[in-house]
Amino acid sequence: MKNHKVNGIFLIFLFFLFSSSIANAQKAKYRHVDVCVYGGTSAGVIAAYTAKKMGKTVLLIEPGGHPGGLSSGGLGFTDIGNKYVVTGLAQDFYRRIGAHYGQLEQWVFEPHVAENIFQSYISQANVPVLYHYRLSNVIKKGNLIKSIIVESPGSTVPAQLISAKVFIDCCYEGDLMAKARISYTIGREANTTYDETYNGVQLLDGHQFPDHIDPYRVKGDSTSGLIWGISSSKLMPQGTGDKKVQSYNYRICLTNNTGNRIPISRPLGYDSTHYELLARLMEAQKNKLDLNDYFIWSAMPGQKTDINNRNGFSTDMIGANYLYPDGSYQVRNQYINDLKLYTQGLLYFVGHDERVPLPLRKQMLQWGYPKDEFKDNNNWSFQPYIREARRMIGSYVMTQANCTGKISVTDGIAMAAYTMDSHNCDRLIVNQMVKNEGNVEIPGFPPYPLSYRALLPQQRECSNLLVPVCLSASHIAYGSIRMEPIFMVLGQVAGVAAGIAVDEKKAVQNINYQKINKVIKNNPLLDGREVEQVIDNQDKNTIIKGDWATKKGNAYGPDMLYLDSHGKSTAAVRFYPKKSTHGTFKLYSYYPALSAGADTTCVKIFDGLNTHLQTLIKSNIKVKGQTSGEWVFLGTFTLSTKSRPYVEIGNNGSPGIIAADAVLFKPDKP
Repeated sequence: MKNHKVNGIFLIFLFFLFSSSIANAQKAKYRHVDVCVYGGTSAGVIAAYTAKKMGKTVLLIEPGGHPGGLSSGGLGFTDIGNKYVVTGLAQDFYRRIGAHYGQLEQWVFEPHVAENIFQSYISQANVPVLYHYRLSNVIKKGNLIKSIIVESPGSTVPAQLISAKVFIDCCYEGDLMAKARISYTIGREANTTYDETYNGVQLLDGHQFPDHIDPYRVKGDSTSGLIWGISSSKLMPQGTGDKKVQSYNYRICLTNNTGNRIPISRPLGYDSTHYELLARLMEAQKNKLDLNDYFIWSAMPGQKTDINNRNGFSTDMIGANYLYPDGSYQVRNQYINDLKLYTQGLLYFVGHDERVPLPLRKQMLQWGYPKDEFKDNNNWSFQPYIREARRMIGSYVMTQANCTGKISVTDGIAMAAYTMDSHNCDRLIVNQMVKNEGNVEIPGFPPYPLSYRALLPQQRECSNLLVPVCLSASHIAYGSIRMEPIFMVLGQVAGVAAGIAVDEKKAVQNINYQKINKVIKNNPLLDGREVEQVIDNQDKNTIIKGDWATKKGNAYGPDMLYLDSHGKSTAAVRFYPKKSTHGTFKLYSYYPALSAGADTTCVKIFDGLNTHLQTLIKSNIKVKGQTSGEWVFLGTFTLSTKSRPYVEIGNNGSPGIIAADAVLFKPDKP
């Protein structure tokens, strides 16, 4: 019976291809796997690795030529939110990054280092990958995806028909989801849709132009036309829904290492009029003479950068991407080419145009494209930052109320913690001045759970598809969830869920989410290694002595304990492991970055037999990246069971704030 089904699918495939090429149809390849992952993004690599570790046959399909998506495409200054929510294989990825740089974990890194690590996951699990294949068609029967057809454009390589029991859509655009006719949306809902505050049209102050920047080609003359990059659309009332998409850009990797630097040259098609607004902005801001006034210029290892958008005019090509999410491959390619030209032209403009102040030009000329990055793409990133494209309307829609804790889901399978964030969606005229519209940055809430149902289509639409990237969320909630570490966490969730669905022969909607959580909790790296223990200040295994207060934000997890006694009273917080701990462990204390923190912090380690004292010196602890603090190594200890081991954090008379946040017991095993 099974062979008849396979032959039937293959005949459908032959018929589909017959009109275009009989020869190709005869050479067409057929594959069947348990789990097919479309999109080799960070989530896609982790999902495929996970499914393979779950004992399933897997195929990973990547339309480009590189694994890792944005995480290996230039975004090295990781948007973390809170390290507490980065678990399992996502945490392992940043631990592998850390090992490369000689740290426990690291959140700032070079693109090629990330790509090599993604490749290591693929190699270690022996995951087959189809590079340079893109989705052509989806074959469904009822609410079941039976197979997909992928093609390799511009080559003589035949198309392929892939059937699978479960599919996972991990691309940034949600192409598999869309071609499978799953409900989705693009753009911004009105605030009234989900009773939100920060959805829809938002004219706020973030990444904004100062007042009185003239929008017309001839200043003061509205009949002369608009400067390039300004929309003629009218500002709608705040909270109005529309189909506008937050802007995309490239996370730019440059270097100032003269031995590794390729000069920034004038790109073919360069048009200096595209940067007239920037020239006018610089003219109005004569005192802003540093590149960081116009770019988020983050330093990476290897004398490199991760450059992001900043203020009124920068790397975001605002208002030009509305057709991208639902666009054909040709439409998308044209947009990507335009974005590349805009970005490379921007770098050239700042370094060479005489309207740019000389100090800025001199700074820019110190930088160039790194010879050792993106070698097969003229040293330019292969992955634009597609911040948001399609969003599924699935079994559950995450909203602002979930982010702020007003509503909590009952089927949490991961957590998120980043600011509700949207880049600008439009650039228009307000009161005869240029203004950007759409930027939102709302922080100030603790980690919150993500629903398993948000990864699932409505069952009547499809029963064997998981969507961990273009998941079901409102525009503003998606702005908090859509960070690379969380995509990896959700990729692992999807991989585990797919494995369980195959084993139990169930629809993905009928999987018990608690089984997913159990697998990830008990075997987070899917290799059977002993699980490390993180003891947070809220844990019941923590004993508090003295007059400690609780401080929310900028902590590991929801909050931290802090003491501001100026050293006048003795206090301590003792962290015990959750279960019997025997053997050799590396111990770490989470050290929050506090501007008013004490110069020294006293730490006592009791290994079950002996006591060891340490003093943490604030000036020696360097917090790197977009994070609240760092894990500080306390040492390697052999812990005995004769008496219960612990780590104790307290004050030793030093003025300033002492923080007690979390302790990590990490088994010292390969």
